[in-house]
Amino acid sequence: MTMAMDVEPSPAAAPEPLVAEGGTESLRLTSSGVRLAQVKEELVAWLKTLVSAAVYAILIVTFGFQVARVEGLSMAPTLDDQDRLIVNKLVYRIGEPRRGDIVMLYYPLNPDKSFVKRVIAEEGDTVRIVDGRVYVNDIPLRDDYVPAQYRSHDEWGPQVIPEGYYFVMGDHRNNSSDSRHWGMVPKKYIIGKVQLRWWPVPTARLF
Repeated sequence: MTMAMDVEPSPAAAPEPLVAEGGTESLRLTSSGVRLAQVKEELVAWLKTLVSAAVYAILIVTFGFQVARVEGLSMAPTLDDQDRLIVNKLVYRIGEPRRGDIVMLYYPLNPDKSFVKRVIAEEGDTVRIVDGRVYVNDIPLRDDYVPAQYRSHDEWGPQVIPEGYYFVMGDHRNNSSDSRHWGMVPKKYIIGKVQLRWWPVPTARLF
């Protein structure tokens, strides 16, 4: 008797993977090329960003804002020597300086120099100083920002501020060269409003 038996066919041998000669090295070179291209792209992107930032900074400084540094103590204690400021040059192109504004201005007797002072009176105001006490239109000026030890005891005026001019003073009244000494400031000499003290960082503040 012949017996039939199921016989499982033997599995075909798996084909050997084909690797081109030098294939591993080719993969490594391709990977290195991709990384190099990515680095180049990142560098180009950073370069574009830096150039754009520089252009924007130049435009802002030229047309809108100016970085300034305080030299001296004529505005102490509000501003100290070597404080760094941001001056808003746009604000007075669309508006007028107001009493109490801290401004950067060209020195009327030598426009090559610039000062930082506080606007005390505007055109048409009458200013007089009695024993260091400032009166604007016969009303005592509210100047609590001036400590007692910084007050002066001088006499000045009364005088009416001409049209287009401003009367300015430093907050350190007994250590400031200002309108009491060299007269009024024409509006065209007022560069802008001190908007921010950004350095030193611990004393940074808006004005």
